[in-house]
Amino acid sequence: MAHDSYQSPLGSRYASGEMLFIFSDDFKFRTWRKLWVALARAEHTLGLPVSHEQVDELAAHIEDIDYEVAAKREREVRHDVMSHVYAYGLVCPTAKPIIHLGATSAYVGDNTDIIQMREGLKLIREKVCVVLRKLAAFAQQHRARPTLGFTHFQPAQLTTVGKRATLWANELLMDLDEIDFRIASLKLLGSKGTTGTQASFLELFGGDHEKVKELDRLICREMGFDACVPVSGQTYSRKTDAYVLATLSGIAQSASKFSNDLRLLQHLKEIEEPFEKSQIGSSAMPYKRNPMRSERITSLARYVIVNAINPGITAATQWFERTLDDSANKRISIPEAFLAVDAILSIYANVAGGLVVYPKVIDRHIMEELPFMVSENIMMDAVQKGGDRQELHERIRSHAMEAGRQVKELGLPNDLIDRIASDPAFGLSREQILAHCDPRDYIGRAPEQVDEFLTLLQEKLGDAGQVSGDMELKV
Repeated sequence: MAHDSYQSPLGSRYASGEMLFIFSDDFKFRTWRKLWVALARAEHTLGLPVSHEQVDELAAHIEDIDYEVAAKREREVRHDVMSHVYAYGLVCPTAKPIIHLGATSAYVGDNTDIIQMREGLKLIREKVCVVLRKLAAFAQQHRARPTLGFTHFQPAQLTTVGKRATLWANELLMDLDEIDFRIASLKLLGSKGTTGTQASFLELFGGDHEKVKELDRLICREMGFDACVPVSGQTYSRKTDAYVLATLSGIAQSASKFSNDLRLLQHLKEIEEPFEKSQIGSSAMPYKRNPMRSERITSLARYVIVNAINPGITAATQWFERTLDDSANKRISIPEAFLAVDAILSIYANVAGGLVVYPKVIDRHIMEELPFMVSENIMMDAVQKGGDRQELHERIRSHAMEAGRQVKELGLPNDLIDRIASDPAFGLSREQILAHCDPRDYIGRAPEQVDEFLTLLQEKLGDAGQVSGDMELKV
């Protein structure tokens, strides 16, 4: 790695080799050549003066790319597509006259962009499934473990550790549906020409409209797509980019929700992210165990969410059949969004697969709040023993206020149970009161909801969730 020039941290620190390859020069320019092969093959099939030998020659040199020749030529002609047409022609002298026949730059540029985004989404999908399986295993393990629920980050009714994990998983499941829809709906630009009218191809085919339409169908089939866009200017609608980045933004939102929850849980010392034996939490405070991986998820997610605005603005400001103010922005915003989400999911999988739960701390926090929550049950029990409901309500309110004051102002334990037990108006022993304080009685259907959700999740995932690449963290 060069140390005398800027390197994007998304490439050097965070993203996987697989995602980096999808947006690499090799993938891009090999795909350009595959598209040129598909164009030549379709033109040969449809009767244009393109020979079988020329098609074969092009196909044999898809990976034989001389980047130095292309770069030198681009410095001369200031056009990246024509530079690569030139470099391709040098290794395919027989096919040189028919490379890019009838096409415009968007034929290779835009179609490749769609292919890259589709391949990127497929990899993202695999990684989402990996995370979902890890969250599912965690939810199953802790399906019935009571924990203090929070609304407004204030103590609320109890839930379970596993049920909370299903909330994280469910948002990713929603993202998975979005990914599937987006992959299925992506269409190639096809061969549409300079303003989308296919005029150059209509001229090549002597006015035969059916052959022009068949050209699109043949290219589509060879490149693994079901259809091309029905109409376009020179480029596919940039709303496609906005839709794709909105999908990636959704994943970032889900991951950030998880990471923020975990950062709060780690502050409470209830659940922690993995922490290696030799890991350093702080350069100044050796005792610290900072949630640095969760913080990294939050940080990268923020970038993706903000970056998703880019293609929307680009789509809104395209003029007529095309302008070029999209190009420089697309080169940055699209790949970097994929690289960032790829990194987020690798970290997410690492964290979700190594969560550490501290039941004793969770139980202590429950018991600090549960006496307040069960006060109505205690009051009803005392009423059944002959007490006056209105009087008992006032007495329990008074005890609760004082117990709360002791906790907040004096830092003392919650002694509400002892206060009620020592009050003869209730006529209840400490043991009778504690019988109301089993946390498992206050978790509702949380365990059953976990089971039901995991059944639904399993049906959705099937055999998915085995990512082919390396999900380990780079740093």
